[in-house]
Amino acid sequence: MDVLIHLFVGLHIIGIAALLGGFLTQMKAMGQGTARFVPGMLHGALTMLVTGVALVGLNQAQGAQINTIKIGIKLALLIVILGLVYVKRDEERIDRAQFGLVGALTATNIFIAVLWT
Repeated sequence: MDVLIHLFVGLHIIGIAALLGGFLTQMKAMGQGTARFVPGMLHGALTMLVTGVALVGLNQAQGAQINTIKIGIKLALLIVILGLVYVKRDEERIDRAQFGLVGALTATNIFIAVLWT
């Protein structure tokens, strides 16, 4: 079971890397007002959602204590990110504030995962 949990943690990290990497590659375009949500950002956010749910289930199956408040906040942030990226995915230009919000929420989600113990 530990190997399966570690596999899903690795996939979860790949998802966050795709989301954050997509954001970072568009930073220059954001400064010019031509940023857009790339497909990798949507796929990364969906990967995070699926693997995060799987990790919660696997850890509960092992009898581990789950911090439901932390998981709930991370899930709420991810749903906002997914909503923004999904709705605006076909637009050629994204408003700087909306694009920046996705980056800020992604970074917040990372820091909650790492610092909240």
